[in-house]
Amino acid sequence: MAASLCSAGASAGAADMTVVAFGTSLTARGGWPEALQAALRQCLDRSVAVVTVAQPGATSDWAAGALDRVLAARPDVVLVEMAANDAALHRLISLSASRRNMSLIFQALASAKPAPRVFNMAMSPVSGVRGLDRLFLDSYENLHRKLALRTGGHFIDHRPAWAALPAQQLRAAIPDGLHPVPGAAAEVMVPAIVRAITGRDCGR
Repeated sequence: MAASLCSAGASAGAADMTVVAFGTSLTARGGWPEALQAALRQCLDRSVAVVTVAQPGATSDWAAGALDRVLAARPDVVLVEMAANDAALHRLISLSASRRNMSLIFQALASAKPAPRVFNMAMSPVSGVRGLDRLFLDSYENLHRKLALRTGGHFIDHRPAWAALPAQQLRAAIPDGLHPVPGAAAEVMVPAIVRAITGRDCGR
């Protein structure tokens, strides 16, 4: 399947700020990039384009080959999430392969002219069969966080916000054990991303 490469609104070239959401189905089908664009526009009172470069089933192997699409958007900010599929046992991306790919990605973003601000993100929890396929997800999340910080990037950890939900609400928010429903993803994650990017709490 081809990667998603789209803006949630105005073209990136016409915007005051361009954010690239770079990831897996958690981004491509997550619904939160559209909500993020609206929230950033309201918070900053500026034109913001959130461009999605993501693919369901993507791993860091795919991401390393998609860097040109990210850089072509000339982003001010890049949000990166790749751990969930790298950690999937059936995708056979070893921790060392993930390290190699993510090091290349973070170094390429840090070397861009001009260099965007880069935020690695730990996403939603996994459970059930999909959780069993990702028994070592924390190891991949921790590796990606360290690599991002080492190259001057930042880290946004969405896991505490998800963990704060009551168990029944969490099950309803992530019914298949991996993919949050778009409304829940936006509600839980967008405020933290807005705070990280803007340095202010603009509310919901």
